[in-house]
Amino acid sequence: MSVRGAPRLFASLVLCGALALPSAALAQSAGVGAAGELVDPDVLRVCADPSNMPFTDESGEGFENKLAELVAEKTGRKSVSYTWFPMVMGFVRNTLRANRCDIIMGYAQGDELVQNTNAYYRSAYVLLYKRGSGLDGVETIEDPKLADKRIGVVQSTPPSSNMAKANLMKKAKVYGLMVDTRFTASPAELMVKDILSGEIDAAVVWGPMGGYYAKSNADIAVVPLTRDKAGSRMTYRITMGVRPSDQEWKRTLNRLIKDNQAEINKILLGYGVPLIDEQDKPITQ
Repeated sequence: MSVRGAPRLFASLVLCGALALPSAALAQSAGVGAAGELVDPDVLRVCADPSNMPFTDESGEGFENKLAELVAEKTGRKSVSYTWFPMVMGFVRNTLRANRCDIIMGYAQGDELVQNTNAYYRSAYVLLYKRGSGLDGVETIEDPKLADKRIGVVQSTPPSSNMAKANLMKKAKVYGLMVDTRFTASPAELMVKDILSGEIDAAVVWGPMGGYYAKSNADIAVVPLTRDKAGSRMTYRITMGVRPSDQEWKRTLNRLIKDNQAEINKILLGYGVPLIDEQDKPITQ
């Protein structure tokens, strides 16, 4: 099972059962990396979901796969290896905390299950709609133009509560939070198809997912919901996640992010990720 409707930053909703590995177990392989840390100095060992586009997949086509290649190159690693585990309850406990890998490429800033690096991008939930359908210019969930529209939303994500406050849930189409991608498409992919077919009028989804699936459809507008100030927040910072004990590794990654931000942005923008700065202005390069 893979979380496809929620952003990676919202993984705490499904990872709340993760437990720290006892320190004695961690100590068994201590001293692998710098300052006695458990980080492999030769191979970038990544914890990842095997079927979670546009983030990661086993074929290496996700943008976090590409970011991993960049990190490996810049830190002098000879290769990238993956510990594959679905992004469900127990992900951190069975990967990073079990010392099977050394980095989670995308994680919410402030999540207590991991130690966060500095944020390497900031994005937002987005509104998707078909251009010329009467919704051009809509920038908030509270816009009166949405009042009689059927809007797609992923179950239990922040926009659902904001839509409820705006009385938009009565006609909403709710997509599952957790789906098995071996048998069905992701909610974001289904939303784009449903907008184009007229099944729904618009959709609200995490920006990197909405931007990716709308990228090949010029008729679909992608509007970051940065003006929604009431209710659940719509904007989030994304970091890399490491073990709390790996302080030098975190510092190394922070330097890498600072020195290679332009290249990181280029990778993200190539996948249609809506990037916004700290003043909620779009980043286009």
